[in-house]
Amino acid sequence: MGIVTGSERKGCQATATLKQSPVMPVLAVDDLDRAVAFYRDSPGLDVQATGDPGFTYLSGGSGTGIILYESTFKRGETPVASFLVEDIQRAVDERRGRGVVFEEYDFPGLKTENGIATSGNMKSAWFKDSEGNNIAVSEAKDELARRVG
Repeated sequence: MGIVTGSERKGCQATATLKQSPVMPVLAVDDLDRAVAFYRDSPGLDVQATGDPGFTYLSGGSGTGIILYESTFKRGETPVASFLVEDIQRAVDERRGRGVVFEEYDFPGLKTENGIATSGNMKSAWFKDSEGNNIAVSEAKDELARRVG
């Protein structure tokens, strides 16, 4: 089972511009081990990487994949998709210039500053689309991001 690197995935290099950035589904789960087993065994996805504790990336066909992560939040309160960017500050600034409002959070273990939260090697910002879906913009400097992006 080989790892697809960013240089091997044509057109999927992480950038600040969302139009040119890879986007993938992000699924919050109650039990990561159970969810990984389901997606590995039922649709047959390959486990490619685990990053910060509580996150796993599974790959599908044509360079696609799913990010699973453990969350105690109700479904609907968690992101449904994430854009992977190289420069989150630039991406947030560009979106704000287009009128996008980023969420501010102050929970135990999650606090945003100017709309951006840092957790380990990952930085993320969240906004709601026109239908109320929570969308993430993420910049990661770790192995998981290199394997995904």
